[in-house]
Amino acid sequence: MSGELAGVASEFIAALDSLDVDRMTAQIAEGAQGIDELSRRWIRGDVEIDAYLRKLASSVSDLRTELGDVNENVWGETGVLTCWLEQRYTLEGQTQHVSAPTTLVFRREGGQWKLWLFHSVPLPEE
Repeated sequence: MSGELAGVASEFIAALDSLDVDRMTAQIAEGAQGIDELSRRWIRGDVEIDAYLRKLASSVSDLRTELGDVNENVWGETGVLTCWLEQRYTLEGQTQHVSAPTTLVFRREGGQWKLWLFHSVPLPEE
């Protein structure tokens, strides 16, 4: 990966894989949104995202995420990174695999890129 958004995404993924909730939330924009693939619902705002990440950190292990086929575009204070996410983790003793086209939307806050939207569409195994 290359580019400024790819670097920010890589840092977020490193925090995610280490299940470091404080490090993740420090990289998330105010009012951010995402999708909880397990409960199949939107998570919106700081309180819901923090609760989701803390629950995630306590329920999964061996998390490994890779982003490939990365493309980024920046328009002023907004940036979009599209990629392919490959992720493996253990949930309730079962190994899970996610393969998903993914969109990350960033916005600049205080001169730093912050993640505003994380949206993946997991596809079934072929």
